Amino acid sequence: MYRAAASSLKTHLKGNGGKLGSARFATSAAVATRTSSGGLFSWLTGESSSSLPPLDIPLGGIVLPDPLPDHVEPSKTKITTLPNGLKIASETSPNPAASIGLYLDCGSIYETPLSSGASHLLERMAFKSTTNRSHFRIVREVEAIGGNIGASASREQMGYTFDALKTYVPQMVELLVDCVRNPAFMDWEVNEELRKVKAELGELSNNPQGLLLEAVHSAGYSGALAYPLLAPESALNRLDGPSLEEFVIENYTAPRMVLAASGVEHEELLSVAESLLSDLPSVPRPEEPKSIYVGGDFRRHGESGATHVAIAFEVPGGWQKEKDAIVLTVLQMLMGGGGSFSAGGPGKGMHSRLYLRVLNEYQQIQSFSAFNSIFNNTGLFGIYASTSPDFVPKAVEIAAKELIAIASPGQVSQVQLDRAKKSTKSAVLMNLESRMIASEDIGRQILTYGERKPVEQFLKAVDEITLNDITKIAQKIISSPLTMASYGDVINVPSYESVNRMFHAK
Repeated sequence: MYRAAASSLKTHLKGNGGKLGSARFATSAAVATRTSSGGLFSWLTGESSSSLPPLDIPLGGIVLPDPLPDHVEPSKTKITTLPNGLKIASETSPNPAASIGLYLDCGSIYETPLSSGASHLLERMAFKSTTNRSHFRIVREVEAIGGNIGASASREQMGYTFDALKTYVPQMVELLVDCVRNPAFMDWEVNEELRKVKAELGELSNNPQGLLLEAVHSAGYSGALAYPLLAPESALNRLDGPSLEEFVIENYTAPRMVLAASGVEHEELLSVAESLLSDLPSVPRPEEPKSIYVGGDFRRHGESGATHVAIAFEVPGGWQKEKDAIVLTVLQMLMGGGGSFSAGGPGKGMHSRLYLRVLNEYQQIQSFSAFNSIFNNTGLFGIYASTSPDFVPKAVEIAAKELIAIASPGQVSQVQLDRAKKSTKSAVLMNLESRMIASEDIGRQILTYGERKPVEQFLKAVDEITLNDITKIAQKIISSPLTMASYGDVINVPSYESVNRMFHAK
């Protein structure tokens, strides 16, 4: 349609060149004192138009607002600790929406043999019936204000979140606190979620990477971090409403909670939340259960038609060794990787070492990527690979060589490091533009450090990372015992001892 109109317009202009040419040289004074033909617009629409004053002349009687400043200082995180030890933290935002979350220092590491799987089931039971509301009413109240709710469980922390317009902050806080503090654990709701968990476990074979991430924890650690995050099948017949209630009473205490918000004035949040949370019991915070990294091997045969392998090592110190954790974050970005087919389109991650050196060179490998899993006092770093069964010995050898390479001086260039540092900073800053991620960052940092560290501090630490830092952290990692996990056709997976010798040759 646009092409035909352009052709017609071109013909008309050729036939009326003289008339349009004389109109073009009319003076601005003449245009201002008469009704204009409207030029080409009038010819297209068949209407005339009145001339308007030039846009560079201010309109009379109009008061312009003050221009926005060129630089706006980032909002500071304010923290208030209630007498019972619960912390309330928030930062303001010009956005019209707010995100509020209740975060707890509680996860699968606090489970016992009797409560194994409770964290996983509590995640599924989030925002179900309370002693004050039915599940149906909760859903309707959230829908009425156009909100979004969610919950997540990990090995060390749990989170319940509510996202909606900041006009509804009082309703958001009240509903969020009610759902966390007063769950009813109705028998039929618990049984329904147990059936869903059982189905979820049955589908775990369709997620080999998730299965192996669980496996490297159970094989690599002795103690609390070896406990399964996903409810084991043996626990499904044991878990019920009373056992969940007992776990909540024991672990959902004031000193282990943080109410965090992004986009909310601190005084408003405090005025709403204090009366709802101040009566929580102030039970002394328990010592974090111990975990010892030992290394190990996990193998499970599966009918997947491929072989999936993960090799990992310990990151000593975890988040408490902040500089090492930041260097490790850059190292993961430096190594990168991905799949042989990227749904994100061309260019995604194609400059990372594992993409250039592995995925581009070996067509037999479907997936090859670096991963990390960091906790308060320890963590894991390694490589996950998915390949054809006959190529798995070579894939494991390649993974070992790549880890050894980054631990060898001179193997990483300054260009690669600078690219990884910039990618790390941009990824963090773009994520923090999400109010939900900002709220989560506030809550989880306060649980870990007791404060929310400024993002400028993180960016400065990234800028200060050197090639020597990368080499030293890599050397420290691969000097720890090896952890291996494999799934699928595992017949050709090299033995644990042979892979271990690649890193710890005597």
